[in-house]
Amino acid sequence: MSYIAPVKDMMFCLEHLAGLDMLVKLPGHEEATPDTARAVLQECARFTEDAIAPLNWAGDQNPSSWNAGQVTTTPGFKQAFRQFVDGGWQGLQHPADFGGQGLPKCIAAACTEMLNSANLSFALCPLLSDGAIEALLTAGSEEQKHRYIPQLISGEWTGTMNLTEPQAGSDLSLVRARAVPQDGGGYRLFGQKIFITYGEHDMADNIVHLVLARLPDAPAGVKGISLFIVPKVLPDGRRNDVWCASIEHKLGIKASPTAVLVYGDGKGEVGEGAIGEIVGEPSRGLEYMFIMMNAARFAVGTQGIAVAERAYQKAANYARDRVQSRPVDGSAQESVAIVHHPDVRRMLMTMRALTEGSRALALVGASLHDVGRAHPDEVQRATHEAAYEFLVPIIKGFSTEMSIEVASLGVQVHGGMGFIEETGAAQFYRDARILTIYEGTTAVQANDLVGRKTVRDGGALALSFARRAADVENRLLASGHAQAMAMASQIVQARAAYEQVVAFIVANGKPRPNAAYAGSVPYLMLSGYLLAGWQMGEAWLAADALTQADGSFAQAKRVTCAFFCAHMLPRCASLRDSILQGADSVMALPVEMF
Repeated sequence: MSYIAPVKDMMFCLEHLAGLDMLVKLPGHEEATPDTARAVLQECARFTEDAIAPLNWAGDQNPSSWNAGQVTTTPGFKQAFRQFVDGGWQGLQHPADFGGQGLPKCIAAACTEMLNSANLSFALCPLLSDGAIEALLTAGSEEQKHRYIPQLISGEWTGTMNLTEPQAGSDLSLVRARAVPQDGGGYRLFGQKIFITYGEHDMADNIVHLVLARLPDAPAGVKGISLFIVPKVLPDGRRNDVWCASIEHKLGIKASPTAVLVYGDGKGEVGEGAIGEIVGEPSRGLEYMFIMMNAARFAVGTQGIAVAERAYQKAANYARDRVQSRPVDGSAQESVAIVHHPDVRRMLMTMRALTEGSRALALVGASLHDVGRAHPDEVQRATHEAAYEFLVPIIKGFSTEMSIEVASLGVQVHGGMGFIEETGAAQFYRDARILTIYEGTTAVQANDLVGRKTVRDGGALALSFARRAADVENRLLASGHAQAMAMASQIVQARAAYEQVVAFIVANGKPRPNAAYAGSVPYLMLSGYLLAGWQMGEAWLAADALTQADGSFAQAKRVTCAFFCAHMLPRCASLRDSILQGADSVMALPVEMF
């Protein structure tokens, strides 16, 4: 079985959780009706299932290759990319003024999930172009916007993000790449960048590199970094002095070329030094790049959901077909499909619940961003954008950590066959492993959640989400339904754990930072469980109100929501205990004893 896009669940989230009916009332989103959203999602499903998903296994077996500075992508990728851009998918959420369709981020996020489920390696190229477009829309000059963005949306060109250097991973204060001003304007760039996704490929005519580098008089540290546009091919057709020295050999996402780029090695047609132009003001490069990184971090969270969905589908299909052992309840005297066995069912329900809970939270987060951009009231814009910014590290960190658990369970459901590459289950496990690392590790996301999102405002925004969870508790209790009341009880306990941890983080963030940050990742995961549980509570209520025509979907949704609360939310208590009681033991062992 290949990939089948979960359009019905996505539409349920958009209509009943993300407030699509409210978005359509905002300026610029009048055409984003449920009918439009459904039509877009159905067409995206058809495209990703038919054109992109069949290339996933081929890319893993026959990945991108490098030869003398040139990268050849997996057979079929180039043609599929042309179909992708010709279908308008690159411009889905970008402004119509530059050739995009201007649809809300929440609709685009659902389509992004489909693309990544179909083929994670392929989807990385459009993801980086999306980030480049967002950065230029925010920080580029009008001339830069009109020169680059239409070509990025059309797919004639693609974009990259060049941050990392051999000595500068998450710590960008160590960036050494330099930009030398030239007489008559412009800059020449020198240095090396590593881990550059689609830094070289054969799917488009040009690649627009957004590069962090230092000017000669720049101050030390992150405040001295500027952002530059460095195209692979200059407007006059000359090859710029940026060269792909190699591509990495990786555990997963093998079809996605991860390039080592060298700037200023004299291999272009322009002399020594790659010709570039500055974006915005000098020494504000990291600020601008964070625009791109934030968009990418949300997208990587969506990738986690995408891989989890694909792993779940494959495991469920295998469990329905694989016959092994008689049922423990004696309901059959012969061996049955393993889906009948309780522990297999537990694994499949865990995979399903984590995936659906994460999807709901991500689409609600995207909707908050849409309101934050489009609402006519300034206060409403600021409130919704702040809520979205709070959720981004959680969506990125929780959804990607979740994807590893789900993909691992997918291998386990397959048993010994899951360990065999030919079944395909292992690819999802290998592909998922990068998601908690790139665009900022889970620890980087957790540090952001602690420092910028919780300690800075004394926990006010964090606690506002606890109040949202409390509201759904009350409505579940008011339903009078036993299943709903049990869910409410579990959300109450998870919320209490969350509130205790927020108080601990706020109290210790400045006077005892090691204690607060020792629990940063557990805090992020606790937040993810609670907030996904909040959305599963909302989903149960919405499913309970569906018409009889949606009976089977509503039943499955209610059961999945109840399972999430019964099996996932109890993890919050143990995470709380490790944070509140375990901080000292994290740092207790002297460094020399490791």
